[in-house]
Amino acid sequence: MTEADRRDTTRVELRGDLRGEVMLYQPMTVTEISDCGAQIETPFPLQLGSLHDLRLTLGPSSVVVKGRVAHARVSQVEHAQAVYKSGIEFVEPSAQVSTAISAFVAELRAQAGD
Repeated sequence: MTEADRRDTTRVELRGDLRGEVMLYQPMTVTEISDCGAQIETPFPLQLGSLHDLRLTLGPSSVVVKGRVAHARVSQVEHAQAVYKSGIEFVEPSAQVSTAISAFVAELRAQAGD
């Protein structure tokens, strides 16, 4: 949007509160993955049942998939730092994302068989 375009739109002042959230990608470690979900570790807790967009680097490509927190727990505490383990269920991934994840999981299984 150019500066001139912005002048063509009018903002409306709110008389009450309009709440929102900003989504930020935070680092996580994927410890296990399947076609349907993953187990991840984070330095912060995830709320059970919450939905998150996860960016996964699958070899040379990356995908974004929505995931629901199926289970969560404190994994370890070291030097006053906690590590949280969460089980993530992938929620309605697109066909392209499903294909990419399945191919990546199949490649990992093939490598494990070597």
